Amino acid sequence: MKRTTTRLADGRELVHYDSRDDLVRDAVDPRPLDPTATTSEIRYDPLLDEWVAVASHRQGRTYHPPTDQCPLCPSRGGHYSEIPAEDYDVVVFENRFPSLTGAPGPLTTGDNQELFARRPGTGRCEVVCFTSDHDASFADLTPEHARLVLEAWTDRTAELSQLPGVEQVFCFENRGQEIGVTLSHPHGQIYAYPFITPRTERMLRALDSHREHTGGQNLFDDVIAAERAADTRIVIEADHWTAFVPHAAHWPYEVHLYPNQRVPDLLALDEAARAEFSVVYLELLRRFDRIFGQGEPPTPYIAAWHQAPVNHPSRRDFAVHLELFTIRRTSGKLKFLAGSESGMNVFINDVPPEAAAARLREIATPGYERKARHQ
Repeated sequence: MKRTTTRLADGRELVHYDSRDDLVRDAVDPRPLDPTATTSEIRYDPLLDEWVAVASHRQGRTYHPPTDQCPLCPSRGGHYSEIPAEDYDVVVFENRFPSLTGAPGPLTTGDNQELFARRPGTGRCEVVCFTSDHDASFADLTPEHARLVLEAWTDRTAELSQLPGVEQVFCFENRGQEIGVTLSHPHGQIYAYPFITPRTERMLRALDSHREHTGGQNLFDDVIAAERAADTRIVIEADHWTAFVPHAAHWPYEVHLYPNQRVPDLLALDEAARAEFSVVYLELLRRFDRIFGQGEPPTPYIAAWHQAPVNHPSRRDFAVHLELFTIRRTSGKLKFLAGSESGMNVFINDVPPEAAAARLREIATPGYERKARHQ
């Protein structure tokens, strides 16, 4: 992998990740852009013990542009995009409309010092362009290209973890207008948060509680071992990765993908796991597009990497993993977060996890066995 760093016209950083070492990335962004102006803060919710980001400048972000004006396509034929190059492999750049940005700032309060705490929205938001092909999807990538995306995620995790004030790095992809995607070009995002996210905090509390009640056992290890023993929800077993539908899946079709050797983040994956990841993950994505049968539009999904927080004392006990799920529950119907889910955070799943796992095994690529062994 070759890494080349440059700057866009307004000063934002852009990084090329190329599979060839001989490529030269020296194009200059010709657009007359003013420096990016952002206003972001985080406010503390004392009832839920969590932070909420407020970023009013995002109201003006790009919204469903025509294909010939896509800001994530290469700059060609007089169209100047966010990527000043006629072609690219994988590109990462600072979001023009970030939810989190800037350096750490002091905690301030309103009239009530305990209830109205706020501070600057420290952090960073980046866009990851998986390919220059506007009409492709992640599932269309070759294993070699998908591996390059993994290396980009890993490199960004390493760099963003070192920024002042950053506590957690989150790599993810939203795919499909049903999810809320406003740019159809295949891409994902990376958030560097100035706090540990509420979902991760809950995992860490469960991890600590399980260790205390079992005399030192690891919750992630025990869950994966139990899923393998139950067997009914396993989707793929490979040499270095296991994919399964969790026992209490929240979403109609939801798969968790874990490395067989527990590590806290992407940086700690060994070479064997990195090499095999692309094959397993591409197989999962291709199955997701076949869930509802031929003739159906591409399946909308969210793919989310859960990594250990940067500085938490239980970091070494955390297990990096990817959670992949769709909000489509059946052909032509979506799973909306209604009263129980949005109001009380109590999910009601329309598809039994065992049935979802059986369907995902049924639509495997011909020749791809559930207990896959990749050479």
